[in-house]
Amino acid sequence: MSTEYARALGGRLRAIRQQQGLSLQRVEEKSGGKWKAVVIGSYERGDRAVTVAKLAQLADFYGVPVAVLLPGGSATASHEPPARIVIDLEKLANVPPDKSGPLTRYLNAIQAQRGDYNGRVLTVRGDDLRTLAVIYDTTPSALAEELIAWGVLNADASKSLD
Repeated sequence: MSTEYARALGGRLRAIRQQQGLSLQRVEEKSGGKWKAVVIGSYERGDRAVTVAKLAQLADFYGVPVAVLLPGGSATASHEPPARIVIDLEKLANVPPDKSGPLTRYLNAIQAQRGDYNGRVLTVRGDDLRTLAVIYDTTPSALAEELIAWGVLNADASKSLD
């Protein structure tokens, strides 16, 4: 592992730890001694190489995807969702509630907030798709593909994902 990469990786580790309001000592305490403060500190400075297995364990400890810890990595899909997403509300009514429930509740809240009850389609932002992907425990791209399969999102939207 190059020194530059190790430092970038360490920076990501430090950022996640600090976002969670944890000191190095608190990480050691919270982990029951599994993660020693001195070891985490050396990973964060890039002084010590971290194995893939240890990185996966750290990601699990912090409750984040491994990709978040990798320099240049991200928790989001490699494809960006379309900027504006048009949901066909009429077709959504035909999707079984066990699949569409979270989406329906989310869209109902948007409609209520906007006072938009035209009943045929609803346009939402790409950020809304990201939020929904978290709710569905998937990526924005995978959720968009599922919405296309349900018929509630135009198949042309998949071109925006490439």
